[in-house]
Amino acid sequence: MVKISILYPGGTQFDMGYYLGSHMPVSIRLLSAGKGYRGVSVERGLNGVEAGSAPPFVAMCHYLFDSVDDFMAAFMPHAEELQGDIRNYTDSVPIIQFSEVALYHRDPSGAS
Repeated sequence: MVKISILYPGGTQFDMGYYLGSHMPVSIRLLSAGKGYRGVSVERGLNGVEAGSAPPFVAMCHYLFDSVDDFMAAFMPHAEELQGDIRNYTDSVPIIQFSEVALYHRDPSGAS
């Protein structure tokens, strides 16, 4: 399994309302139809190591797919639409990282 992380650096404008209410529903609809889709999470940065300090990333999005090839096959037909929407919620340049998930554990009781 691979994780595709889209990291939005701190110190930039970021409209979380638009991101969660408009961009992510479209992104999820398009990418979740792809082979190997396992899920997605979005995180909002709260602060850095020191209490009250700015977070290194104001937001992060993490997609899980079976493979990089599965993600690319799902993403590429919609790349222009999804990347074109970035200007509507941030002025930052996202950092993208592909990672192999070396350990994944989910609480079988469903507790969070």
